[in-house]
Amino acid sequence: MPARSRAQQKAAGAALSAKRDSREKRRLKGASKEMFESMTEKELRDLASTKHKGKPEHVSKS
Repeated sequence: MPARSRAQQKAAGAALSAKRDSREKRRLKGASKEMFESMTEKELRDLASTKHKGKPEHVSKS
């Protein structure tokens, strides 16, 4: 499952970092906190490793 935007990729990277204990879990906010709680390390790694060339910074929610 590739990331749809750079923002989603960054949030996945922050959540992955927390899963690996190199970032404090209590500092996560918003999407990265939700990702941390609901996704496995492999899913987060797949999202975070998506190439960001040509991806928009944000995607509308609709």
